[in-house]
Amino acid sequence: MGESFGPWKMGADDEVMPNITSANVACGAHAGDPRVMRRTVRAAKQHGVSVGAHPGFADLQGFGRREMQADAAEVEDSLIAQIGALAAIARAEGVPIRHVKAHGALYNMAARDARLAGAIAAAIKAFDPTLIMFGLPKSPMIDAGLAAGLRVAAEGFADRAYEPDGSLTPRSRAGAVIHEPTLVVERAVRMVRDRVVITPDGREIPLEVNTICVHGDTPGAPELTRRIRAGLEAAGIQVRPLL
Repeated sequence: MGESFGPWKMGADDEVMPNITSANVACGAHAGDPRVMRRTVRAAKQHGVSVGAHPGFADLQGFGRREMQADAAEVEDSLIAQIGALAAIARAEGVPIRHVKAHGALYNMAARDARLAGAIAAAIKAFDPTLIMFGLPKSPMIDAGLAAGLRVAAEGFADRAYEPDGSLTPRSRAGAVIHEPTLVVERAVRMVRDRVVITPDGREIPLEVNTICVHGDTPGAPELTRRIRAGLEAAGIQVRPLL
């Protein structure tokens, strides 16, 4: 959420916000700007949505989705600054920051690189050790968060394909993003109720998740988030913010 920048609009935040319980808000590095951040925090407050920081590589041109070679200490410092920027705006609006989720390429790299995962955990711990760290299940991110003494939330992606090892299918490959709403809803329910996900080759793999991500820039995101929430609740699943 909050990934617009100046006159450039990204996503459908106003329409998505009523359907979600937690928002990952861009912090001005890969996307977003101070005005957008404040507007997004205000919208989250209005709808009772928990606010989290969504820091990434400082790469506006690449939207934070290009892998970059970065020193772990530099990543840690950058994330502290990004979390701090959003926290300052949230404080001005009387809203607490509840969690941190790394964005894009940084997230994907940290899911397989313990050094980067450790840098993310170190930044969160240094800024506020009560924050929840989001990460890919069974990845170095979860391990790093736990090692740092943080609370962690394993994250599932309703609209992304998974590989047999539990990693996300790279966006460069066809079928990496799932656009059929009925299928996305079915996958979300199975992630929570059955703790499994189906790979593109039909295999059923275990997946323990505490939170489900839907991308705000996915075409049809407002209707998709509405249907996912309705599908979860119809299955008897209580949907609530992580606190």
